[in-house]
Amino acid sequence: MKKSLLFFILFVSLESLSQSTQKMDFENYNPPSTLVVPGKVFTKAKYPFIDVHNHQFQMPTMDLGKLITEMDKMNMKVMVNLSGQSGESITKSVANIKGNFPKRFIVFANIDFKNVGEAGWSEKAAKQLEEDVKNGANGLKIYKSLGFSVNDVNGKRVTVDDPRLDAIWKKAGDLKIPVLIHTADPKPFWQPMDSTNERWLELATHPRRKRGDDDPAPFDTLIAEQHRMFQKHPKTIFIAAHFGWYPNDLGKLGQLLDAMPNVVVEFGAIIAELGRQPRMANHFFTKYQDRILFGKDSWVPDEYPTYFRVLESTDEYFPYHKKYHAFWSMYGMGLSDEILKKIYYKNALRIIPNIDKSQFPE
Repeated sequence: MKKSLLFFILFVSLESLSQSTQKMDFENYNPPSTLVVPGKVFTKAKYPFIDVHNHQFQMPTMDLGKLITEMDKMNMKVMVNLSGQSGESITKSVANIKGNFPKRFIVFANIDFKNVGEAGWSEKAAKQLEEDVKNGANGLKIYKSLGFSVNDVNGKRVTVDDPRLDAIWKKAGDLKIPVLIHTADPKPFWQPMDSTNERWLELATHPRRKRGDDDPAPFDTLIAEQHRMFQKHPKTIFIAAHFGWYPNDLGKLGQLLDAMPNVVVEFGAIIAELGRQPRMANHFFTKYQDRILFGKDSWVPDEYPTYFRVLESTDEYFPYHKKYHAFWSMYGMGLSDEILKKIYYKNALRIIPNIDKSQFPE
C-alpha cells in the first residue's frame, strides 16, 4: 500500500509539472533580469537625426502631421520614405510634403521591373527614373524582389548584376542620387532549421522567411551578384541596406567597404547584432564613421529608443524589443559625440541631395 501511495503521489506530481510546463514555451519564457546595473531610459536621440530607411506607402494622401508628432518626440528631423513608387505617386507625395512640411521628408523612387527584356526596356526605365528625380525624388530604393522574384519576359530570374539594368545604375550616378538596395536576407535563413540555427525562433514564427539554395539561389550567389554590380558602377553611390547582411561579421564588412569606396551602409533592423558586440562595433563605427547612416526600416516609434541606447550609452544587459529577432540582451557602444553626429545626420546630408541643412547643428 505504501508503494502504491508513493507511486500515486509521484504520478500526480509529474502530471502537475507536465501541465505547468506545457503552458510555457521558449517564446513566452522571458523573465525580467534580476541584474541591477546603472542605466538610462531613452526616449529621444541626443542629436537630431535622419532616418534613411523608412516606408510610408500612403504618403501621397496621408496626414503628415501625425508622423511629425511622433518624429518630434524622438528628435527625428527628416524621414526618408523609400516607398515613393514612381510617376504620379512621386508627384503627389512631393506635393503633400511641400504643402505641409517641406523640410521634414525626402522621397526615393522605385523601379517597376515588369517586362525586363522587352526591346527598349532599359532605356525606358532609366528615363522614368530621370523623370521621377525631376519631379522631386532624391534617391532610388531597390527592394529584395530583385534577385528573389523578378523574372524577365522569358521567365528567367533577373540577377542583381544583370547587364540589362546597367542603364539604371548609370543614370543614378549621372543624376548624383544614391541607390539604397536590399539584396538577400540573413544567411541563417538558408541554413537547416535545427538547434544550431540562431534564427530558429524567427523562422518558426515567420516560416515564409525560410530559404533554400534553389529558392531562388544560395545566399552567397545573391550577395556576390550585388557586389559585382557595386564594382561595375564605381561612380554611383550605393547604400547597402541592413549592413549588407554582414552585421555579424564586421571584419568581413570592413574588407568589403575597403574594396568598394562607392558603398556606404545603414543599420535598419540589425541593431541587435551591434548591441551584442559593443567593443567590436565601436571599433567598426570609429574606423568607418563616414560610411554609416542611421536606418530603422519599420515605422514602430516605440522601437527607436533601443537604437539610441545602443549607439549612445554604455549601459549593460538591456532588452531588445523583438525576442524573435534577438533572444540575447544589448550593450551600449558609447559612441563619441563626433561620431554620433555623423551617424545621425552629417553622413546623410552629404550623400542624399536636397535635405534642408538648416535643421541641423554644424
